[in-house]
Parts: sequence; C-alpha cells; structure tokens
Amino acid sequence: MAHRGTRLAERSYPLILRHAMNEQRISVVVPTRNRRDSLHRLLSSLRQTRGLGRIALEVIVVDNGSTDDTAKYLNEISAEWPTVKSLSEARVGKNFALNKGIGEAKAEILCLMDDDIVLDAGWLEALVEDYATTRYDALQPRVLPGTDPTGKSAEPSRLYEYNIPIVDYGDSIKDRRGLTGVIMSLRRRVIEKAGLFDERLPALGYHGDTDLSRRIRGAGFSIGYTPHVVAYHELNPNRYGIRYARLFQYRKGVSRSLYARDSILFNVIPNLLANISRYIYYRAARNAQKIYKTEMRIMKYWGYLAGRLQRVTGKEPWK
Repeated sequence: MAHRGTRLAERSYPLILRHAMNEQRISVVVPTRNRRDSLHRLLSSLRQTRGLGRIALEVIVVDNGSTDDTAKYLNEISAEWPTVKSLSEARVGKNFALNKGIGEAKAEILCLMDDDIVLDAGWLEALVEDYATTRYDALQPRVLPGTDPTGKSAEPSRLYEYNIPIVDYGDSIKDRRGLTGVIMSLRRRVIEKAGLFDERLPALGYHGDTDLSRRIRGAGFSIGYTPHVVAYHELNPNRYGIRYARLFQYRKGVSRSLYARDSILFNVIPNLLANISRYIYYRAARNAQKIYKTEMRIMKYWGYLAGRLQRVTGKEPWK
C-alpha cells in the first residue's frame, strides 16, 4: 500500500543491517481472540516483510480463549512458518495475553500489535534503523486506514464513523507523549522498569496503552513517533457508527477511572457540562462530524464519573 512520507524502498540500511545479521532483533507480540481471518491477513503481511533474511524476527501469537478455528490455524501456520510461536492464555483479557507474550519474547526490541492490522513491507528495516539512529526508548508507528474484509477502502469524508485509531503526525520523527495500543514498540528495559500492562483493566484492554505510556514517562523514558513504520487498520463494519462509539468511549472512561485522579469537581463535571453545551449547539447547527465527536467525549467523561462513583461505593467497575 502506498502512503505519504519517506518511501521505505528508497532508504538504505547498510550499517544497521550488518549489525542485525543473525541477531534476535525484534519480537512481535500479537494477542488474538476469535478473529482468525484478520489474524491471517496480519501474518500474511508479516511474511512479506523485507529484511527477514537479514534481521532476525520472532512472532508470538497469544490465543486468548478463541472459540473459532484460531487454534487450528495457528498450529498450521507455525508448522509452515517456524517464525511464529503460538501460545495460549485462558484468562480472557487483552492485557493478560500481552503480558504472557512479553514474558516469552526474547528480543531487545518489542513490537506489540493488534490482530486487525496489516504492515507495510518495509516496517522491520525501518524500525531497526529508527531505534539505531534516534534517542527514543519507545516508538509509535504511523497508523492509516486500511480496507474492509471485501477490500473496500475508507471514504475520506467518513473516517470518523469507522471508529478506528488513526496515528499520523506527519513525515518526520518527533516527540510524543503516548503510545497507541493498536501497534506500539519499545525497548525491553522500558517494560522491565515501567512494568507490564495493568491486568485490572477490562478484557478489551481499554486505556491500557494510556496507562502504560504514563508509567513510561514517569520512569524517565522517551517516546517518539515514526512515520517510517506504517500499519493499516482493518475497517470492520461491526464497528461503524455512533452506537459502537458511545460504548467504546464509555468503557474507556471507566477504565481511566481505575488509575487516573482527575478532579471530579474541577475537571470531569465542568468538561462534561461543557461538552453537553457544545453538543446542543452542534445539533442546532447540524454539524454531523462535530456532533459525533462531541458525543464521544461526553460518553468518555460520563464513563469516568460512573467508574469513580462505583469505586466510592465499594464496587469494582469491571466486576
């Protein structure tokens, strides 16, 4: 797939690729549950990666209690392509699966990714090069819209309705404050000091990336964005529209309530009321995109408030 920014085929990596020869440079960790077809598309893209003969790669896929034929598929693909190592995690939850995969990974650089993306063929060379030539301890790749299962591309005017994360901060490497759970990379020492993913968070891992990013910064590590490593996020018709967005943002708010200490009186309630006012205004102005985004912010603040209130009353929001 084509994308803006540096064309990976035109970059050269003579020095770093010589150093990377025969070394276990990158460990990929993929949690998966009941998305066999999406997983197949991801692994197929990984098999097309440039540099596999020069840069050692391991791919760890953690089956998180799938009830479809994911386990059978993983047995077949790992026998066919030994780069893939299949693990099983019975405790349902993305963070359980990620932590198990990280515990088995052997490389110095870890790349954690969801099962519903595909990678640009030059991602591996670019990632190794960027870690070798920058000061960053963690790097956030670029994430662009992909296609739906039938191969249909996104409509630019409707991007907000697809409810997918888009990470595109331009064509140069730069500082960032956080990582995005759909795909992130970091050095092993970052995890060793900042800690693993918080397993108290819900099964789908809402806000696990934000929480980990906060701890990474707190441990003194630097986070950067790289446009050279490109992932394309699958478009899933089951996620389109405001109903999915409402629930997703509400759950993100509840998750944030587990670790954040935002002031209810001076932050959450004022922002909730301000966004309700904006929502009324945008409804009157018939600005569909603003209505959509404002409603998502309302649900996120409402979820945070609901989570904090439940904890005050002695209840754990996810139990």
